[in-house]
Amino acid sequence: MQNLFADIPESLQEEQILPLLASGSVRIERIVSTGQSSPPGFWYDQQEHEWVTVLQGRGVVEYEDGRTVALKPGDHLHIPA
Repeated sequence: MQNLFADIPESLQEEQILPLLASGSVRIERIVSTGQSSPPGFWYDQQEHEWVTVLQGRGVVEYEDGRTVALKPGDHLHIPA
């Protein structure tokens, strides 16, 4: 058994992305961020749907149209491709 909170460095220069499962069209990753954000003007444009959850801390998802969604522990969000 593995633990999502195991082996998290105390400080990170960049987000840490650890693949946990990849099977067919499903990919699950542990992403640890300590305040990092995308560069100004950069937008992710991907072919896959994305499901995001916050387990600890807080996060903000900003859409290209200016909408933002603030996430706190326990929140989850589906982002269509």
